[in-house]
Order: sequence, then structure tokens, then C-alpha cells
Amino acid sequence: MMPENNFSVHSLFNFPRMSKMELKKRLVEVCIARQQKTAAELQHEVDETLRLSNEYGAPKDRYDPFRTKLMNQNNLFAQQLSQANTLLVTLQKIPLDKEITTVEFGAIVITNKQKIFVSVGLGKIMLDGEAYYAVSPKVPIFGAMRGKKAGDTFTFNRQTFQIKDVF
Repeated sequence: MMPENNFSVHSLFNFPRMSKMELKKRLVEVCIARQQKTAAELQHEVDETLRLSNEYGAPKDRYDPFRTKLMNQNNLFAQQLSQANTLLVTLQKIPLDKEITTVEFGAIVITNKQKIFVSVGLGKIMLDGEAYYAVSPKVPIFGAMRGKKAGDTFTFNRQTFQIKDVF
């Protein structure tokens, strides 16, 4: 008999035997890496708009449209960078050693239709050829499945989902 927290090759997954905690750790690592890349790209854009603004020199007149455009872009990128860093901090708070049995923040939810990772809204994440959907606890599908456990069902968008596992 197989230990409870391990998957077999013939289970829901198509990758070698891995514990649920190892799977969650790897999924968190992939999400963090993706978010770090996003933050780095946004930081580059912030730096680039500041560089262009500084190279442009002093405003040519009070209503200099080019400088205004650069500053607006810089503000937009700075806001996006702040949001990206907030999501990164949220991902880093996911408990990797806590046994989760109900749908809550940090849970991986395996349903008959898809695999959902309740974390931050990153969308589709591929890990070992399997698609996981990283969703925020603020989205409606989380509200439909919150507090449910393996064996429970929930309805979302007129579709019924059966929860096969939660960890």
C-alpha cells in the first residue's frame, strides 16, 4: 500500500512519484520565479523611463507633452511594479509545511475538471506537463469552493466540480 501523501504514476498526474508537499513546493517555486521575472521586467521599464526623462533634460515649456508622457509611463510602471512585489510577498507567505485538508489560501485543489492553486492570480502555470491555474482568494471560483474538502462538490458558472484532493 502506498503512503497517503504520495501520488502514483497512475494517479491524476503524469510525472514520477512526488509527495504533495514536494509538488506544492515546486509549484510555489515556479510561481515565485515567474513573479520575480515580471518584477525585474517592470523595474527595467521604470529605470528606462527615468533614464529617458533625465536624458531629455529640463522641460522645454510648462506643458511639455513628451516629458509628461514619460512621467505618466513611469508612474504606471511603478504602480505595476508595486503590485508585482506585493504578489511576490504573498507567494512567499504560502505555508509549505502545513497539511491542508480544506480549500483555503495555499491549497492545491484537484478537481475532475482542472487543478487549481489558491495563491495569487497568475493564471495558467505549467509544471511537468500539467496545467495548474493559480487563482487569488478574491476570485468567484474560490468563493464557490472555499472550505470544501476532498469528496465535496461545488458549482461554478453552471458547472459542477468534484474535488478529488486538497493539499
